[in-house]
Amino acid sequence: MISALRGMKDVLPPQSGLYERIIKICEEVAKNYGYEFVLSPHLEQTALFRRSVGESSDIVGKEMYQFEDKGGNDVCLRPEGTAGVVRAFIEAKFDRAGGVRRYFYHGSMFRYERPQKGRLREFHQFGCECFNEPSVYEDASVILMINEIFSRLGIKTKLLINSLGDAASMGAYRQKLVKFLDEHEGQICEDCKRRKLTNPIRVLDCKIESCQKIYENAPLIIGSLNDECAGEFKKLQEILSGNGVEFEIDPKLVRGLDYYCKTAFEFVSNEIGAKSAVAGGGRYDRLVEYLGGKASYGVGFAMGIERIMEILGGRESQSARSGVYIGAMDADGVDAVYKIAINLRKSLPVLVSYEPKKLQKHLNAADNANARICLCVGEDELKSGKIWLKDLSEKAEKMLDLVDLGTELKRILNV
Repeated sequence: MISALRGMKDVLPPQSGLYERIIKICEEVAKNYGYEFVLSPHLEQTALFRRSVGESSDIVGKEMYQFEDKGGNDVCLRPEGTAGVVRAFIEAKFDRAGGVRRYFYHGSMFRYERPQKGRLREFHQFGCECFNEPSVYEDASVILMINEIFSRLGIKTKLLINSLGDAASMGAYRQKLVKFLDEHEGQICEDCKRRKLTNPIRVLDCKIESCQKIYENAPLIIGSLNDECAGEFKKLQEILSGNGVEFEIDPKLVRGLDYYCKTAFEFVSNEIGAKSAVAGGGRYDRLVEYLGGKASYGVGFAMGIERIMEILGGRESQSARSGVYIGAMDADGVDAVYKIAINLRKSLPVLVSYEPKKLQKHLNAADNANARICLCVGEDELKSGKIWLKDLSEKAEKMLDLVDLGTELKRILNV
């Protein structure tokens, strides 16, 4: 038997229904905030992620599905969504056209890492990217958007925020951090020693406990903010507080790449492990320029759909009944119910049985399909132009004239 690859997972009903519900809520909220759907390829040039994610990152160094295609091109499956959207923005020359652009996306991402709960080698993200809007109000809007999504999904999270400052602030901080690392050179791991030379801020993401203990005393970026950045960070906090969003300042929350600046944030949940991030993002005002475009402001986020499904899947009970099941009780009625089903499907989800059965068997089939309505036609109903209906939620049944069926179904199903 041929099985799915390790870390790749089929999403079948009812889990696929949960996936659809999550994406639908994300899309509705994003559209309410003025974001439009964009599709970008799963396969990109490797150079795109080398430049955007960074040569020194584990994603580029260890985790990408990278290969040479038949044309000799160095390509890879996308490990994250932002870089592809930025490339599309530049390639369409929107960086030079001016004006604010807001996009949302969702789909598969790929990383060759150890599969674990809520984290697979093929995983799905929903994300938003806004270009050419410098206002801190947009940073706040992105955070409020995520907060609204989690509120609609019924997921409790903690919001962590920080400011990375601008280029001048980050330069001053980097000097302080490197000095600190030099003083502890003999105590940090080999990866941190390498990161100190290539991208020192990445040391703060080290997962080794002994390193984290040392970094408890490391200088903080928030202490290097200039007046402008400090003022914007204060304004962000005021906007969030004014809109009822609780947050915690995490001065060690960083993004280790040069083009990230100012706002950085994460939403964490304890429902899938201690403080697991379920969404994160921030401002990246230099990324468009870094990828060869005209300097443009940028801010965005991504959230992991599998992690959200892990939270909701552990607590969701039987989903609400929906749709219509229809069947015939004798062979002569199969053509009739099939024709009725085809007509109803113009406006309603309908499951039709091609096999004649006794009424109880049709009721059992409708119940197993989690249908709201069971419709049955027997010999007598066929002759009299009627149909038998049962509402499986309300346990109410009645005989209807066929001409009234559509109206009655729409009333019951509220469509």
